[in-house]
Amino acid sequence: MAERYSALALARHALTGAPWERAWRAAQPRPSYDVIVIGGGGHGLATAYYLAKNHGITNVAVIEKSYIGSGNVGRNTTLIRSNYQMPGNTELFEHSLKLWEGLSHELNYNVMVSQRGQIVLGHSPSQMDVLARKGNTMLLNGIDSELLDRGDLMKLLPYLDYSPNCRFPIYGGIIQRRAGTVRHDAVAWGYARGADQLGVDIIENCEVTGFVRDGDRVVGVETTRGRIHAERTAISVAGHSSTVAKLAGLRLPVEAHLLQAFVTEPIKPFVDHVISFGAELFYISQSDKGGLVFGGHIDGFNTYTQRGQLPKIQTVAECAVALIPSISRLRLLRHWAGLQDMTPDGSPFIGRTPLRNLYLNAGWCYQGFKATPATGWCLAHTIAHDDEHPYVRHLSLDRFERGKIYDEYGLGQWTYRQ
Repeated sequence: MAERYSALALARHALTGAPWERAWRAAQPRPSYDVIVIGGGGHGLATAYYLAKNHGITNVAVIEKSYIGSGNVGRNTTLIRSNYQMPGNTELFEHSLKLWEGLSHELNYNVMVSQRGQIVLGHSPSQMDVLARKGNTMLLNGIDSELLDRGDLMKLLPYLDYSPNCRFPIYGGIIQRRAGTVRHDAVAWGYARGADQLGVDIIENCEVTGFVRDGDRVVGVETTRGRIHAERTAISVAGHSSTVAKLAGLRLPVEAHLLQAFVTEPIKPFVDHVISFGAELFYISQSDKGGLVFGGHIDGFNTYTQRGQLPKIQTVAECAVALIPSISRLRLLRHWAGLQDMTPDGSPFIGRTPLRNLYLNAGWCYQGFKATPATGWCLAHTIAHDDEHPYVRHLSLDRFERGKIYDEYGLGQWTYRQ
């Protein structure tokens, strides 16, 4: 609590005993709205905020089955970056990063953006060729990027294992200096307060149980707190997209998987960047409290639980120690899991659905948190104009039917080969 409030505010609260002022209203559902956004995570709240801010649509309800921040927006490793290669993705994620850079000022709420830079390591000559290609693509799109050799890395990251007997030799890397981290729960609170101040109703503890249809039009939702009518409805429920869409009769090519994250006991600051391991999907940074925050691949089975599994803990710990041997004696303080909507090509769906007035934001796989501002921006535009924003037209729901697979993961990632 002391980190969120000034000493004067804490003293005043202690003396008066007054309850803390709510950041947003405890809104009660009304009979109808212009727009309903299902899902009170970062994407849903950002969508509602930009509907009101950019398009003047303030008769909006955000419906959340639990409390604000209870889903993936509070269960991630907080990374933001725009080092993408495919046309469309470069524009979308760079737009998102630019929105991140001004978000605290935009919301008048400190979301704790830390542009400490992200470094992706290369462990073979072929990986360095891939990194050079990625960097050139970024530079051609006006995105900052810098290729680093082994000597550069030894100066920037002296704590990595550069020894002759290291498991994965380090040849170099690539850095995006504008990348970094953001305080995830502050993002949810900032967007929630901002949307509320513009007139949006944020309705917590209200679960959607069905959709109200008039032919091929969606005209409202059934909830645990009664029926609510709406001109337009958007689904933005990471991890549960397929189950909610099924209530509307839509079958999505989406599977739910666990993605675990970990935090160690706090230590003195020494990891000044976000580091991505080129030998395996592993990433690590250090929080303001001193804990090392890291994660890896999804657990390889479908589930809707939020409980991590032991085999993945072992794999991620092995990556951490192989990369930074000095942390081998640190104690793991806690770990958790978020639910990932995994699509066949690793890319999300944003836009209209076969049902009129029903919109979808789903399938973000590993990419959801960093895209929060841009997704809200683009989905709000799509809802307001009933037409996809140019940044997300390549991510339409019917792309598999048209044979337009969009595999950034296959293009931009690799597996280490001895």
